[in-house]
Amino acid sequence: MPNDSIDTERLTLRQPTLADFADSTAMWSSPDVARYTTGRPSTREEVWARLLRYAGLWATLGLGYWVVRERATGRYLGEVGFGDFRRDITPPLDGIPEMGWVLDPRAHGRGYATEAVRAGLAWAHENLPRAADGSPGRIVAIIHPDNAPSIRVAEKCGFRRGADAIYKDERTLVFER
Repeated sequence: MPNDSIDTERLTLRQPTLADFADSTAMWSSPDVARYTTGRPSTREEVWARLLRYAGLWATLGLGYWVVRERATGRYLGEVGFGDFRRDITPPLDGIPEMGWVLDPRAHGRGYATEAVRAGLAWAHENLPRAADGSPGRIVAIIHPDNAPSIRVAEKCGFRRGADAIYKDERTLVFER
């Protein structure tokens, strides 16, 4: 599992540790976070499983999620990264790195998500497999149709809307890079 962290002007992205559990639980239990992600606030057990999944992604696939913290204060801001979740989604996305981001509502509206996503994409450009022609490989992001702020972040970071998909009997938007 890589140990490297990523520093931007205002942020540090690093792999989650047990010390992040309380902050992550507070964020994922927020109805504002759940509205466009899980549909309901997450329990401690679900957050624990998420943190273990993040560790498993790094150990198994060499990619995963980072905790995002403010550099100046160390304040927890959220999570951003990549996964291959083998979702039951139509059309399937298996084998394609899926980027995701979620920030604590107190961090919204300050450009942190865009900054963190761009840092993650720069990491992907250097570390993820390339297409057969040598160009950066395909990356996708699925976004709830009503999540206008996340759609703006995706567009600012070079994602373009692709075909809609069905996930858990709901329409979702697929953005591609």
